[in-house]
Amino acid sequence: MPFAAAFGVIAAAEDVYFAWLLWDTGPRLSAYVLAPLLLAVGSVSGAVLMLRGRRRAWLVSAAAAALLSVVVLALVALLGALGAGREMWTAVLLLLGPLGSLVLSLRRPVRAWTAPGRASRSPGGRRRPAGSR
Repeated sequence: MPFAAAFGVIAAAEDVYFAWLLWDTGPRLSAYVLAPLLLAVGSVSGAVLMLRGRRRAWLVSAAAAALLSVVVLALVALLGALGAGREMWTAVLLLLGPLGSLVLSLRRPVRAWTAPGRASRSPGGRRRPAGSR
């Protein structure tokens, strides 16, 4: 679970980086800047909820990672169509964060950790009634 949460934070950092790049081109708050910031909030909240073992937290993390993956793939396609080879491969490297988050969020141990009916144990382990040995 910690690795899935760590990749969620990495994906959030990439979201903030995209927002900063968009903010730098025109310093005003627009939908182009708010969208990556909302994805960053989704990634961080998914990571925090996943670490806390909250129900269906993997869905939040996976949705934010999938949306970021689509955005980065669109950027890769755009840069490839424009003939910017070096920048395109840099964008391909930026896929590691969201794809890692997506793959780790969808794994069975993470889904089981955040399942609705997950059994929880007391800190002392199983307790038996006195004299039942």
